[in-house]
Amino acid sequence: MAAIGREFMRLTRYEFAERSDQQQGVEPPPLTRRHPQAGAETVPLPLPQDAQPAPLDFLSLVTSRESRREYADLPLSLAELSFLLWCTQGVKQVCGRHATLRTVPSAGARHALETYLIVNRVDGLDPGLYQYLPLDHELAAVPVSPGVARRVAAACLGQEMLVTCAAAFIWTAVPYRMAWRYGQRAYRYLHLDAGHVCQNLYLAAEAIGCGACAIAAFHDDAMAEVLELDPEEEFVIYLATVGRCGGKAG
Repeated sequence: MAAIGREFMRLTRYEFAERSDQQQGVEPPPLTRRHPQAGAETVPLPLPQDAQPAPLDFLSLVTSRESRREYADLPLSLAELSFLLWCTQGVKQVCGRHATLRTVPSAGARHALETYLIVNRVDGLDPGLYQYLPLDHELAAVPVSPGVARRVAAACLGQEMLVTCAAAFIWTAVPYRMAWRYGQRAYRYLHLDAGHVCQNLYLAAEAIGCGACAIAAFHDDAMAEVLELDPEEEFVIYLATVGRCGGKAG
């Protein structure tokens, strides 16, 4: 099995790269991808600054950041959720049809990730699955089978914090959005981008008195089934839970 990882690294070296679709003059893919089941009605989000994050200095923020797996039975406000979404995928500028500049770095400003939310306890939102629409800073409900939190927890090897958290972030990758520019090397960058996003979530959660915990253990096919995604077009790459601090850290 170890040889698979080495082969991946070998075949995604620059010396194996072919001319990308961008270099061949192919039109760029859309800047975002909306879930085919997402509703037409959207939920506008408050301004991120309405969350009134604590005035922490950066050293204190980084020092206090840790993975928190247990949460108090309290909701997030919609403004706090807005703040977390803005800090992880907020769009600062749209650069034509090719790129967006956001609150996190991305290879070539391709930003090939989409954000889905399991909402368990957020004021003003019904429990369920939502997609973040970063260009408009809005949410769209995604109707899937009932009990989405429990089903995602099962797909993540039974991690109960997905049910007990206030909200869980699910990041998916749309590979062609990155591969259009970088070819097969794009698959390296997708995973790097996911790390950038999740670290921002940790720091942003800490700033509003919450905790987060990243999740990389999941069954890919099961997650695709729960979210009703075609894994050839879009696949789950990372998750994280968020909630009020009130439990075990790690």
